[in-house]
Formats: sequence, C-alpha cells, structure tokens
Amino acid sequence: MNNSAPSKKASLHGVKVIEMGTLIAGPYAAGLLAQFGAEVIKIESPIDGDPLRKWRKLHDGTSLWWYSQSRNKKSITLNLKSQQGQEIVRELVKSADIVIENFRPGTLEGWGLGWEDLVKINPNLIMVRVSGYGQSGPYSQRPGFAAIAESMGGLRNLIGFPDRPPVRVGVSIGDTLASLYGVIGALLAMHHLKVNGGKGQFIDIALYEAVFGVMESLIPEYAEFGFTRERTGASLPGISPSSTYLCADGLYVIIAGNGDSIFKRLANAMGRADLANDPHLARNDGRVAQNDMIDQAISDWTGQHELAHVLAVLEAADVPSSRVYTAADIHQDPHYRAREMIQKFSLPDGASIDLPGVVPKLSGTPGQTNWVGPELGQHTAEVLASIGRNAADIEVLRQQGVI
Repeated sequence: MNNSAPSKKASLHGVKVIEMGTLIAGPYAAGLLAQFGAEVIKIESPIDGDPLRKWRKLHDGTSLWWYSQSRNKKSITLNLKSQQGQEIVRELVKSADIVIENFRPGTLEGWGLGWEDLVKINPNLIMVRVSGYGQSGPYSQRPGFAAIAESMGGLRNLIGFPDRPPVRVGVSIGDTLASLYGVIGALLAMHHLKVNGGKGQFIDIALYEAVFGVMESLIPEYAEFGFTRERTGASLPGISPSSTYLCADGLYVIIAGNGDSIFKRLANAMGRADLANDPHLARNDGRVAQNDMIDQAISDWTGQHELAHVLAVLEAADVPSSRVYTAADIHQDPHYRAREMIQKFSLPDGASIDLPGVVPKLSGTPGQTNWVGPELGQHTAEVLASIGRNAADIEVLRQQGVI
C-alpha cells in the first residue's frame, strides 16, 4: 500500500489552506494543493459533512470518489452559521495562506466571513472564490452548477450530433476547469505576494467563464465572419481528418491524421497512395474542403479490419490512434502502470483501493497521496488544539453543536 508520511520535498510545504465548500469546484482545487504538500483544513457541516461523501459508488457507506478527491486533507466539523463557528474560522484565517470557498455570492458575507472581513484579519490572505456566475454581474445570485456553466459557456452546443439534442461529457468538466483556474490564480497571487512584494487578493472564478475560457476560436470566428459553430459528432471541426471510425469487429478507433505529414502516412498505410500524393490534400484547408470524402475512405478501410489490426498498422506508420478506453482498459494498461497513474492505498477498514496518480509530475518535488479522504471530523480536535482550544473547550463546542 502507498499510504505514507508527508514528503519533506513537497512543493507547497508550509502553505496552509482553509477550505469552505462542498462537492467539486472548490474542494477539487483544494485537493490539488493538498497533493503537493499544502496543509488543507476542510470545514464540513457537523451533521452529515460534504454531500460528496454519498455520491456515486459507496464503500462501507462512504463514496469512493470522496476518498480520491479529499486525499491529504484534514477534516474538521464546524457550524458556520453559529457565532462560535464563525469565530473559529477567523482564528484559523490568521495563519492561513489561502482560503477556498464555493458558496453562492453573499453567503459568507452574511456570516461575517466575506473577503472584506477576512482580509482585515490577514492582509496577506489569498481567497479563491468559485461560483456559478462570479461575484458580480446580473446573474451573480443565481444558483450555478457545472451543467449550467457548460451550457452558458458554449460547450454543450458543440457536443453531440447535429440531428440530435446536445449531450454532456460524462464528468463535471465545468467544475474541474474552474478548479484548475482557481489553483492557477492562487499560485499567481502567491507568487506576486512573495516575490513582487504584493498584497493579498481574491480570485473570482465563475464556472461559466472557466468553460468559456477553453472555447478556442468560437467568438473570434463569430465576430469576424458571423460563423456559429455547431455540433459535428465525432469529428473535430475545421481540422481534417480527426474522428472516430468503426472497425470490422464492431469496435471503434480514434484516428488523428490531421498533421500534413501524418495524413500522408495514414493514406499510405491504408493503401491509398492516390490520397497521399494528391496536392489538393497536402494541407489542412484542402483536406477540410474534402473531409467527407476522406472520412469515407478511412471508414471503408477500418470497416474491413478488426481493431487490433488497425491499431497495429497505424502504430507502425506512426499515426496517432487509440481504442476508446473503458475503465477496464485503463486499469489494465501497462503505460498507466509504468507511469504510476494507478496506485493502491488502504481504506479505513483495511480494504485496498486503487486511486489515480498525481498530475502533474514534478521531477524534484513530486506530489503524492499521504492518506485517503478522511472520516468526518477526524482532525477537529487536532486543528482546534492548534489555535489554543483545550479538551474542555472542545467538549463544550461539541455539546453545543458547533462541531
């Protein structure tokens, strides 16, 4: 098992993070910081904790997703609606570097824990604020989830086939994109604070803007040409060829033959020297004009062979290609194993669990999993003791329902 003590070479050793949030967007960002050595203190409701604890497949009553996303975090329970709970947050913030929250805008302000309140306590504080629509603007008070953000950000309109309703990616990509932007913003602010002599600041992350930020040329193309991109199924619009093709055994292959030299190798590998040597197909713009013909030629070839044969031919020709990986494919893949992207750990009851490895890979100060997601309130006494609360104080708080 890989459960181990924290690494002395952790990139974020000495960084203290207070997490006030639930589910994905805020907690995932804090989880990334925890994987690289930050001390993340996650504040949860004393009653039932983060709802993620009950999402998807459960082991002994706790979500496997929870164990993965909340690794390396310390869980404390705190009633943020109580004056005592709010005061404890203020005490924790005094020595914190980063606060991460994903409440609806105005919620923390109502508890006296908003940016203006906390920065008075700690002028060097960095606060990551994740919400559906941002802290300002006419939609700021609306409830927002990843599904809505993916729609407003322009992504949903591009996913699926043109003759069918829009579909969704099978993961909450809007949340995780916002988390990544939140981590980037926190590290940028930390650099400015420590290297440029700057001050603390807050980072305003809107879920829809996180999605919109990766929409490539969507808006420039509309603004310049009035062109609105629509759903194109499995193909990559404006780039040819890059799509999904059916093989003789009913399995699918992904082929990205859109580089000029790659396309020539692909065509030759299919036995289509005529396509490889056609000057009209030598560049992407020429191929896009004849994309349907090219896709049909590829489909005709893959349809004659089983997936394994197609992959072998394309690998020999140095053409980017892949099967459509399932969880089982990933779990068995030797490359995943060689790069330690699937690692085994122990759950509280001693059962083993495989978790994803840490990304990105740093050569000198790599991230690691020190423990899986904690039990609810597992670190409450430890954290409260660190700010001067003794055992008697802690017991009173517990009896009052504060913790």
